[in-house]
Amino acid sequence: MPSQSLSPGKFATNYGLILGAVMMLITIITYATGMAIEAVQWPNYIYYIIFPIVILYVISAYKKQNAGLLTLSEALKIGVTIAVISALVNVVYGLIFHYIIDPQFASQLTERIGEKMLENQSISPEMVEKQMEMMKKFQNPLIGSAIWVALSAIFGLLYSLVGGVIMKKED
Repeated sequence: MPSQSLSPGKFATNYGLILGAVMMLITIITYATGMAIEAVQWPNYIYYIIFPIVILYVISAYKKQNAGLLTLSEALKIGVTIAVISALVNVVYGLIFHYIIDPQFASQLTERIGEKMLENQSISPEMVEKQMEMMKKFQNPLIGSAIWVALSAIFGLLYSLVGGVIMKKED
């Protein structure tokens, strides 16, 4: 019989913190190397690869520690917990970055992206201006944070649903 003290949420919390720290480290490295201001995206792809791997690994590890048993509900709790905690770690760092470390970064990034868009001859200056206005709306750190947490929770739910369906084993 499985141990009743093994909580999926508590089991996943440390992994969520670790995953959040990984995203924070990627963000710090891209900022320090100048890749962030150039809007280089490939470092973020590392996180997008690590994210589902961690969720699936933790679901598997939980199942092993739970006498080989796993319900879909437990898998979902694990995945969403990891996703939300990692997103919250990233949000806290993002707010500190935006308000304390480099408050001018968002406007510098917007300006740089606008320059790159204007270099592209197929986009009219009016279209660039409209896109820049839209970007400024989403640069509000609170709106961006809410979107980040919501998307992270949704993807955590999807990956844990897949992992839970595959690894599910009940009494």
